[in-house]
Amino acid sequence: MARVLIVDDSPTEIHVLSGILQKNGHEVDSADSAEAGIARAKEAKPELILMDVVMPGMNGFQATRALTKDPETQHIPIIIVTTKDQQTDRVWGLRQGAKDYITKPVEEAELVNKINAVLAGA
Repeated sequence: MARVLIVDDSPTEIHVLSGILQKNGHEVDSADSAEAGIARAKEAKPELILMDVVMPGMNGFQATRALTKDPETQHIPIIIVTTKDQQTDRVWGLRQGAKDYITKPVEEAELVNKINAVLAGA
């Protein structure tokens, strides 16, 4: 299964997402800010990143754009996982380079299906 980096400022969200991922056989790493997530992605080279949007400092859209423009990390697919559920947010997230977009609260089946689809297409 895949090594997945979760970037979210909420320890609760990290715990919930980690539980789902580990239950489905994935290896999990996490970062509690966009800046830490970018650094961790360069260091750990995960196979997939789950990116929150609303975080202090740099937001997830900015981090997604930075990761997808950096030759060192641009091959890593990103799925945005956020409470922002407007169509404009979804379009903007995908425009920043994300491969998919999920709104919280996350349903396990949807998350697993999207992860599998993104990894299959990566």
